[in-house]
Amino acid sequence: MPVQLRFDTGLAGAEYVTRELWRSASLTRCPLHPRGGCGFARHGNYARKSPAGTLVARWYCRLGHCTFSLLPDHLAARFPGTLAEIEDVVLAAERAPSLEACAQALRPVSISLPAAVRWLRRRLALVRPLLPIVVTLLPQLHGCAPKLSAVRERLRVPVALTRLRAALAEQLGALATPLGLRYRRRDGDAAAKRLQQHVGPDPPQSAG
Repeated sequence: MPVQLRFDTGLAGAEYVTRELWRSASLTRCPLHPRGGCGFARHGNYARKSPAGTLVARWYCRLGHCTFSLLPDHLAARFPGTLAEIEDVVLAAERAPSLEACAQALRPVSISLPAAVRWLRRRLALVRPLLPIVVTLLPQLHGCAPKLSAVRERLRVPVALTRLRAALAEQLGALATPLGLRYRRRDGDAAAKRLQQHVGPDPPQSAG
């Protein structure tokens, strides 16, 4: 079960911060123990480094030794920044003549080109495998090329990934991050460690 749950605010990221919508976030039942009795309670907030001022509401299940959070739709799951920022990078790569050319255009002066290419490849590796899946799942995308530019054009939206998270709300637990909420396993950690989410701020980004 995902430890991050969708928070449908219907607002852009800047409004989420200015209106401090994490204060109104509500999770009335424990996802692990819907009948109660587990000591489920609000457990403060945790900060995201980007966008600045972003906090995410969090709850704790005492019996399950696990925290749950409500992630607003504009934020990437288990990844720094927003879905819109990731989408801009993937779109730039789709339009560039090569990954090296794209990384060169996107990187700040202080970052080496090899580091920028690794930064770019990491984002592409997260998003590209998801696109054939979402094209198959959504009837309105049938026949659409599994590329962000094509998906954005078909949906006629400025940010396709945010719209996809809303359209695929019932499947988010089965879709991998940063769009979905399923944790990507990287090692053989015990089940309890796989469930527990990172509760600190986003790590510093290498570029962008």
